[in-house]
Amino acid sequence: MHQSWVFLASAILCELIATLCLKKTNGFVNSKYLLGSVIGYPAAFICFGFSLKGIEVSVAYAIWSAIGIVGTTILGAALFGESLSNFKMACILLILFGIIGLNVAKR
Repeated sequence: MHQSWVFLASAILCELIATLCLKKTNGFVNSKYLLGSVIGYPAAFICFGFSLKGIEVSVAYAIWSAIGIVGTTILGAALFGESLSNFKMACILLILFGIIGLNVAKR
């Protein structure tokens, strides 16, 4: 089961990298970052698939998507100067509470 969590963490990391690279392509004008997306997204799906061997799909997908949302929001603000309002932060908290709720509900 522990290995499944490593695969899930790897899927999340690959997706974050791929998404940040996609942003840096600037609408595919700057193609040097495109390789990060072309490799990152399939790698994320492969790792996610392996993670499902030991984690319930509802829990794994909730964690994957939530950390992806939270991570890209925070990294977008830090790296690209995107807005991070109080409302966005409140929504992030709601997402995190949803993850906790799904993990508690599975028991």
